[in-house]
Amino acid sequence: MPIDLTYSPEVEALIEKTRTFVRTEILPIEDEFHGNVEDAGGDELRVRMQRAAKDAGVFAPHAPIEYGGAGLNMCDRAPLFEEGGYSLFGPPALNIGAPDEGNVHMLAHIASDAQKQQFLAPLAAGDVRSAFAMTEPAPGAGSDPSALTTAAVKVDGGWKIDGHKWFITGADGAGFFIIMARTSGKPGMRGGATMFLAPADTKGIKVGRHIGTLDKAMIGGHCEVFFDNVFVPDENVLGAVDEGFAYAQVRLGPARMTHVMRWLGAARRGHDIAVAQVAQREGFGSKLGDLGMVQKMVADNEIDIAATRALLIQACFALDQGSHASNETSIAKTYAAEAVFRIVDRSIQMCGGLGVSDDLPLARLSREVRPFRVYDGPSEVHRWAIAKRVVGAAKKAAQ
Repeated sequence: MPIDLTYSPEVEALIEKTRTFVRTEILPIEDEFHGNVEDAGGDELRVRMQRAAKDAGVFAPHAPIEYGGAGLNMCDRAPLFEEGGYSLFGPPALNIGAPDEGNVHMLAHIASDAQKQQFLAPLAAGDVRSAFAMTEPAPGAGSDPSALTTAAVKVDGGWKIDGHKWFITGADGAGFFIIMARTSGKPGMRGGATMFLAPADTKGIKVGRHIGTLDKAMIGGHCEVFFDNVFVPDENVLGAVDEGFAYAQVRLGPARMTHVMRWLGAARRGHDIAVAQVAQREGFGSKLGDLGMVQKMVADNEIDIAATRALLIQACFALDQGSHASNETSIAKTYAAEAVFRIVDRSIQMCGGLGVSDDLPLARLSREVRPFRVYDGPSEVHRWAIAKRVVGAAKKAAQ
């Protein structure tokens, strides 16, 4: 069947409004505070930016229509999220940043009607933030989620959860947690996990230290979180018991792609800055942009941008068709995570001393995009999964 790579007039208009809003309203704030969201005001800043985004008509394009969003599918989200990611502060301003955006997507697909009213509605509206509590210190769940050690034990009327999580993005100040805990089996077993919804003020939940990381644009930090005899009622089980790993796939594939969308926007900004610089600066008897070595970096950036976008759209198309798109999202995520860093790194090189200074945003962009090769599955794990699928298919065919 034919594949249409154009967007409807309504989406095109929303793309343009988002581009204008982010570049005129949000970029100046990011530049003033050198990309450090806590210095800029943290949650108070988020509330102000989101109010402005609502006034501009560009707020939460991914959220279901009945919860105030535009209800866009994955393919239509891609250019909008890319424009949002052009500023590091754009995603929280539009309410399309991690982890809230992925949690909105998952709750819309899995939550009961009562859970949607209690958790999804305020999250989609920007009234609260959320956190997805999965990752644990070794030997617990990390790149290998089957190592999950946080345990939930059935009690009268609900469950009691005990465990220790870390690198939980946005935990400080979150309104509620989605907790992944083991309800059957032992660490190392692939099944037996369940997701639970718990308001942040639930007794026994303690947000610990902020873990210092390269990136500084994430509201609520990357934190340790402790769950000590936390009671969650049966009605706050998200989905079915013991099916948490399967349900997580509803979130993980799309969330990886929305990460790609946002970081592609950041990388494109770095490239635009570098191209503007080399087109004007003179050296060695000509404009820098006329020198062959510089032109190679410009061309390689253009290739990486185009290839990332193409792989992204292919994966989004598969997701929109109802596929888990495991291979497509792994390929797009792995390529993009490495490509966006190459793009920003070349942009720094083209700008020389200015590139590593605070006079341009390139150095902070470099810090922000580097963790993407670790977040949402390290490149090595995705490569292993891709190869495993391909070799497995070949073995099956041989039989």
